[in-house]
Amino acid sequence: MDHEELRTVRAAYDARMRRGAEPDMAQARVERTGTVVRQTVPGPGWNGVLWSDLDEETADAEIAAQVAHFARLGTSEFEWKLYDHDRPADLGARLRAAGFVPEPPETLMVGRTADLAGLPVDPPEGVTLRVVTDEAGVDLMMDVHARAFGTERPQIREQMLSLLREQPDSLAAVVAMAGGTPVSAARMEMRPGTPFAGLWGGGTDPRWRGRGIYRLLVAHRARVAAELGIPYLQVDASADSRPILERLGFAVLGVTTPYVWSRG
Repeated sequence: MDHEELRTVRAAYDARMRRGAEPDMAQARVERTGTVVRQTVPGPGWNGVLWSDLDEETADAEIAAQVAHFARLGTSEFEWKLYDHDRPADLGARLRAAGFVPEPPETLMVGRTADLAGLPVDPPEGVTLRVVTDEAGVDLMMDVHARAFGTERPQIREQMLSLLREQPDSLAAVVAMAGGTPVSAARMEMRPGTPFAGLWGGGTDPRWRGRGIYRLLVAHRARVAAELGIPYLQVDASADSRPILERLGFAVLGVTTPYVWSRG
């Protein structure tokens, strides 16, 4: 993608996926306060700020207002998802001063679905793909993700089960199986009418890395998105994933850093 296309795509991403965000599960609600778009979930799920339109005069008061909002709800923690083009330029420093802790930054990347759907990919010998449609499949994903990432992710499990129950057309999840053992897993989240499908997960058991499984799961999801007419795939890429995605044809839109506030 050239510079002009990247600018256009980033503007569309901000407008449709951040300012115009929809809840990521049935129990969640997205609220727009004028200068902030946030999601709140009663119970397990992702709570946080998706978009803001602030300046040097308004930022500190708005940060305090969001902390107060989530504190009133009894939320144990929430995330302010900061992008490197958000204003003001020192918003990250202001969040840290308010008690937020930054997590490792991720690279916001986007690729053309049609290009990625055409990737020539063959599964490694002995590996098959299982489409996730039920709780058993979700549990296979959680099993391999625990081995891949070294952490349990109960809120992701709850989110996926909610989507399968309430909005099955918004989720496409898949597990790579070596016989009866899950060795990698990934999901794609889609919202009706939006030009982006988000790729998430992609964790592979360390013993199975370097065999092309990550590439396989990207291509599989791209083909699903292409059949649905979704023009772009979006990823918040880790440092490990970024070079793989760049080789596949993804371009960089920017950097996003999760700032997390936790109840003391």
